[in-house]
Amino acid sequence: MKVFNYNRWFVLLIAVGLVAGLIISFQRYHIEQSNKTVELVLDYEDVLELAEDEGLPPSEVLAQVKKAGITSLAVYETTFKKLNVNGKAAATPGSEILRAYYNGTLTDPAWRELAEKNEIKAEQIYVTGHDAQTFKEIKEDLLLRLGANRVHPTTVGSQEVLVVKDRYEDFEKMNIGMPTDEMKAVNAAGFYVVARPSNYTDINKEKIDAVFSRLKGIKVSDIVFSGKATLGAPDLSEYTVEQMKKRNITLGMIENVTQLQFYPQAGLLDLAKGLDYKAARLYVIPEGEQPKLKMADAVERWSNTDEERNIRIDLLKLYKQPAPNMSLFETNMKYFSAVKNKLEAKGFKIGPASTFNEYQANQGLRILLMLGVCAAGVLYLSLIIPGFKMKYQYALFIIASLICVIPLAMGHGNKIRLIGALASANLFPALSMIWVLERLKNRDRSEDKSIIAAIVTAVVGIIVASVISFMGAAYLSGLLSDVRYFLEIDFFRGIKLTFVLPMILVGIALCQRYNILDDNNPLVPMKLIEQIKYLLNMKVLVKTLMIFFFLLVVLVVFVERSGHTAGFPVPGIELKIRAILERAFFARPRSKELFIGHPAFIIMVIAWLRKWPVMLFGIIVFAATIGQGSMIETFAHMRTPMYMSLVRGIDGIVLGALLGIIAVLLLEVWRYVSSRLERRKNIGHE
Repeated sequence: MKVFNYNRWFVLLIAVGLVAGLIISFQRYHIEQSNKTVELVLDYEDVLELAEDEGLPPSEVLAQVKKAGITSLAVYETTFKKLNVNGKAAATPGSEILRAYYNGTLTDPAWRELAEKNEIKAEQIYVTGHDAQTFKEIKEDLLLRLGANRVHPTTVGSQEVLVVKDRYEDFEKMNIGMPTDEMKAVNAAGFYVVARPSNYTDINKEKIDAVFSRLKGIKVSDIVFSGKATLGAPDLSEYTVEQMKKRNITLGMIENVTQLQFYPQAGLLDLAKGLDYKAARLYVIPEGEQPKLKMADAVERWSNTDEERNIRIDLLKLYKQPAPNMSLFETNMKYFSAVKNKLEAKGFKIGPASTFNEYQANQGLRILLMLGVCAAGVLYLSLIIPGFKMKYQYALFIIASLICVIPLAMGHGNKIRLIGALASANLFPALSMIWVLERLKNRDRSEDKSIIAAIVTAVVGIIVASVISFMGAAYLSGLLSDVRYFLEIDFFRGIKLTFVLPMILVGIALCQRYNILDDNNPLVPMKLIEQIKYLLNMKVLVKTLMIFFFLLVVLVVFVERSGHTAGFPVPGIELKIRAILERAFFARPRSKELFIGHPAFIIMVIAWLRKWPVMLFGIIVFAATIGQGSMIETFAHMRTPMYMSLVRGIDGIVLGALLGIIAVLLLEVWRYVSSRLERRKNIGHE
């Protein structure tokens, strides 16, 4: 029998690194707890639309929206498409003016005179204003966007007119600056403004100043830039940062539809860095998805989103269809109130979005963590390589430590930290499963005669193994804890690898300790190469091949569903189960742990102690490893608060182990009943 020894020095270094990781995790917890204010935002245009649809005064709708819990209204740049409707200004193609002249409907004498003198050009656009402030702002912005060679102020009668050279279809949709009248109306109604300006072409400081001059005297909570680029990109982002810092404005970062990082906007990350990460993540339920959601499901979506993904700006959209026995106005007021009440019940405050304080973990603590990772790596190798001499272990540890620690000591090492986190996420689940395999290997299987004793052994095993796996979570969290990861500007790369690699690492250790090919001699393993050759030369039944193919498909599906990307769709039944679990638990356990990994762990221990076929035992070991790896994978989502990942993991262990125990008891009942029936059958034949 091969003997593997745990190097006590490496175990000590891992323990020291764990202490460092716990210190950083404690700091992270307090930072996350101080960031608990969510801003509920509605588009100002949606408020006006709702008032118009319901035939209510805008002031009344604004008052009710505020009462329902909305704190801020998003104001976008105006366009002539909007201005032509609200009557504050108008843009009219020259061709339309000439048409009116020729058909006799142009009655204004000043305009008729211009037409008679052939001074109206069909390809030009004529801008008029009926509100002095609005017209002044339009003129300023058009000159900045199009230049004096394309915008010519003139007078028609006693009215100032802007003659613009542009294509009307594009001009009508063009952004023409933040409307101060709308922003003042929002403030007057008691709301903060979430400003949504866009960038200019040929950006310069004058254009940036023009945007911020519109915000003077306005209570602005956040700026969430519209379009494909932030204001100032690509070359003047620093100047935009200066202006935002002067006004203490938070940067809103729109979460991407894939829930990975952000909607792509040039200059966004430069602004976040320049603002020392005074930024908040924004989420909006996709336009095509909300109508399919019942109100209760939408409210639950906001609660889960804010809890799990550090979203602090909730941009709510109107329901376009009323709920049964309610008006459209009542439906939406109930929706807003329900979101507010749900968030407050979860411990959130409602107000301008809170932001993370700039945080970088102590470099000395991270160095201790990296030393622990190196020790864990060498320890793993010592547990799969028989006769791995101590001097070689120490030499390898020193080399690995120098490679990992020197960049950190020099103040760099972001990539090294990521590699260390990846190693932690894969090594510790493997070490936890190796600990279990060692204990089972040395266990006299004849002593566990009762199923209760076997279940107790399995429960103790899953608790200890999970503690070891959680150590890896502390390492991962400690290495990556900084505000860039909390905001998901940076993110853990290797989620899918973390799903597969622990099984490979455990598989190697399994083959070094067990002979999964021989039920008569399970503790006399062949060499790894010989086992591989034996497997490759095995005759396989078609049904066995079909089972293997099915398991392979299952593995591919779960790998594809891991991480941030869309991957395979989630079945409807699973979505319903998730919804139930989300309501039943503080943090919904992950499916891979609850339904596969942890039940398999309990069954794995029973399978060995009750002398099931050793190859079946080996397969169940792989399934059990999924649960241990998934627990650490949960912590790799750094945007999720640490305490929530911890509770999710514990919930998964408790419920998953319970499911495993139920499965084992059902198998025992089935075995007992079948054996009784077999005995009766044999007696009958006699």
